[in-house]
Amino acid sequence: MPLRLGLFGGTFDPPHMAHLVAAVHVRAALHLDEVVLMVANDPYQKTQDGSVTPAAVRLSMVKAAVSDIEGLRAGDDEIGRGGPTYTIDTVEQLLEKHQGAEIFLIIGEDAARRFHTWHRYEELGRISNLVVVNRSTGIDQQFVPAGVERCEHVTIPFMDISSTDIRARVRSGAPIDFLVRSSVRRMIEQQRLYSSTQSASTQ
Repeated sequence: MPLRLGLFGGTFDPPHMAHLVAAVHVRAALHLDEVVLMVANDPYQKTQDGSVTPAAVRLSMVKAAVSDIEGLRAGDDEIGRGGPTYTIDTVEQLLEKHQGAEIFLIIGEDAARRFHTWHRYEELGRISNLVVVNRSTGIDQQFVPAGVERCEHVTIPFMDISSTDIRARVRSGAPIDFLVRSSVRRMIEQQRLYSSTQSASTQ
């Protein structure tokens, strides 16, 4: 049987419980051997204002988040490659590394509807299986982005959690318990991430 490999890319700034719920549910629903939470090196659609935490720090948080969860691992391929992050390059690299593997590209509802804006999206749709994660009711379960040959839909429990909100909570001094794993919370506290007194090592 070919390796069934899930690719869940993101900025993960920080990784939170909704990320983990999505990864675990997709892995179970599609019987994937593994889901890689791939940390974006330079997410070109988000780094315009220079506010993204350094990639090495985000990778450390993802490693802490998935360290004891079966079938999940942190991916650093994009960091190792350097430069702007394009999913098509990552999928090609994974296919070269894992000959004969099937890649299942996991994205959210909103991203699916913007899929046509992705770099080389038509080629990406040919060489990978798209997995659209539905977090709400009422989504058109039959929606398939243009250029995609194989598309699955997986519905997961709705969790109203976002990295943007978590960063805002940290800045305001609000608790983030149970929004992120305790290991991630400790890293945020110890390195003073997202606060006005952010550690010099993360600047």
